[in-house]
Amino acid sequence: MRIGGGMVPSLAVPPLFAALSDARSVLIAGAGGGFDVYAGLPLAVSLLDAGRRAHLANLSFSELELLEPGAWAAENLAAVTPDTAGLDDYFPERALARWLAAHDLPSTVYAFPKTGVQPLRAAYRHLVDTLAVDAVVLIDGGTDILMRGDEAGLGTPVEDMTSLAAVAGLDVPVRLVVCLGFGIDAYHGVNHTQVLENIAALDRDGAYLGALSIPNTSREAELYRDAVAYGQEATPLLPSIVHGQIAAATRGASGDLHVTPRTRGSTLFVNPLMAVYFSFDLAGLARRSLYLDRLEDTYGRRQVASRIEAFREEVEPRAPRAFPH
Repeated sequence: MRIGGGMVPSLAVPPLFAALSDARSVLIAGAGGGFDVYAGLPLAVSLLDAGRRAHLANLSFSELELLEPGAWAAENLAAVTPDTAGLDDYFPERALARWLAAHDLPSTVYAFPKTGVQPLRAAYRHLVDTLAVDAVVLIDGGTDILMRGDEAGLGTPVEDMTSLAAVAGLDVPVRLVVCLGFGIDAYHGVNHTQVLENIAALDRDGAYLGALSIPNTSREAELYRDAVAYGQEATPLLPSIVHGQIAAATRGASGDLHVTPRTRGSTLFVNPLMAVYFSFDLAGLARRSLYLDRLEDTYGRRQVASRIEAFREEVEPRAPRAFPH
């Protein structure tokens, strides 16, 4: 089987890279807000080292409306650089831009404000056209983007599903979803037995592109950990819980490890699966969603949230099961 017209995937050619083999300009975008874009950094570094163009973007939780007019590349699309002013308390995108510049890597990080599907898709189209993008990779810190809607808990679906629906409507040769941080969404009520059930169903549909670990001593892992540490230091009041755990997992840590006081009082399970990329064909994932079509004509975040809530009132959730081992 060929994926995206590129190489034939095999043990020697992971399906994620087979799918991207023909792509020369790849947009890697955080789907769920916050620090999600940081999960795409190992992939971006790998592509850049291979001579490809890799661009970073993020659905932002920052107060982008406070940015100066010159920061906007288009409607609902900010181009964040190391010199972008303002938002000193919480601005993961600028922290990443500054870290990228310090490492002589392309240092513009694009940021989308919290909107509905239609405005977000228009902003994505602008980026695709401007940057001549031939592959879009949605990155999720965690795995709740894999929830189809009838699970016991959906995690925090609003931003993930808005991103998924927006990119599902783009005309781009390759569209993928990559998750990093398996197990983290338990904090938000996700049952990971059901995550595995969903991955198996996607595999049967031909939409699962396999799992790929980020080696502890690799350049990608070392740069990722350094970027996360830089981002944590830049946002001391709200350091990333997700990426603190993932970064710990990439250096071999395990167990109830707390890397920020924000997790005090909870029991964590840092483990090697958090350092694994799980990859999927985006169109195949979108087809399995039970409610994505309800979000299509949304323009605001509250619309998205209310339609998800309405769907959940109609559905009978699947009973959660604990891991049998």
